[in-house]
Amino acid sequence: MVFSYLDTFDDDKVGLNEMKAHYRRGGLGDAVIKARLEGILQDLIAPIRARRAALGKDRGHILDVIRRGTERARERTEATRREVVRGLGLFTI
Repeated sequence: MVFSYLDTFDDDKVGLNEMKAHYRRGGLGDAVIKARLEGILQDLIAPIRARRAALGKDRGHILDVIRRGTERARERTEATRREVVRGLGLFTI
């Protein structure tokens, strides 16, 4: 299973094929393979973490995002409620 993820995310296909051959021959433990995958995934998400950290420093921006999300959720909820009421033929006061 770990090799399936490495096939997807590891750009070093030559090194990966050598690792697979070594694993099949024996003498290469799962911990080494998992550590390689972890390193690749950590590198992949590093920019996401950096962006999140940068955005997290701006409290006003965070509150604005929450407010906008809340407004959109309320609009969507109200539209859905009206659709259900209309679909069921209910009358509201």
